Amino acid sequence: MHKYEIILCWSNEDQAFIAEVPQLPGCMAHGGSQEAALKNINDAMQLWIDTAREFGDPIPEPKGERLMFA
Repeated sequence: MHKYEIILCWSNEDQAFIAEVPQLPGCMAHGGSQEAALKNINDAMQLWIDTAREFGDPIPEPKGERLMFA
């Protein structure tokens, strides 16, 4: 399990839960339930990190604190 903040919300348009990891640009997943979306985002985070390593891209350290939105 990764320690990045995950934003989870319901999308009426997609009729699914959407999970996003703000610290990993473009890292998103969805699922028909909260549990499915969280499982899928954990898989997506691992793929994001593996791909960044493969290409030598920087991998942000988890901030370990809640992001603030205005």
